[in-house]
Amino acid sequence: MFAKKTNKPALFLDRDGTLIEERSYLALADEVSLLPGAAAAVERMRCAGFVCVVVTNQSGVGRALLTLAQMHAVNDEMQRQLREAGTQLDGLYFCTYAPVGDDKTVIEHPDRKPGPGMLLRASLELGLDLPASWVVGDSVSDVLAGRHAGCRGQILVRTGHDLTEALAYLGNDAMVANDLAEAADLILKSKI
Repeated sequence: MFAKKTNKPALFLDRDGTLIEERSYLALADEVSLLPGAAAAVERMRCAGFVCVVVTNQSGVGRALLTLAQMHAVNDEMQRQLREAGTQLDGLYFCTYAPVGDDKTVIEHPDRKPGPGMLLRASLELGLDLPASWVVGDSVSDVLAGRHAGCRGQILVRTGHDLTEALAYLGNDAMVANDLAEAADLILKSKI
């Protein structure tokens, strides 16, 4: 179903607020909506040689707010919409661990962002080049997961959560884009 070993750079994407509209504990597939320009940005990155992989914290499953089957149905609908728009993902990884604390900068579980586990696993399974890879997300935990995994760069997008706390924590080290399309532009320009 997903790409085989490539030794190519990856574009690691957060799901909610980055690729699809942010909805708290999204459980219904009919509420999935790709963000404007997201599918085109994924396809541009794939055409540029990036392996596009979603890495998503899904604590709603761990909190019993939605079932694993509901989460899979949401992911399947996202994939269907991407295919309908002319592109696809090369991988999808999720962590259902429900954190104990509220600090998005603390690693409570190796797979839950800001932990690098999902990125490291994808790298091994898909043969990815982490030092050439990028992470795009709407939370400080996305950026930190990329840093902990040794990715080349991380970009926050304004299409999901309010970035005030993330920017206060990250300071001037944070790259910010309005959406995934603008993030793709930044990444592709940096490749030159």
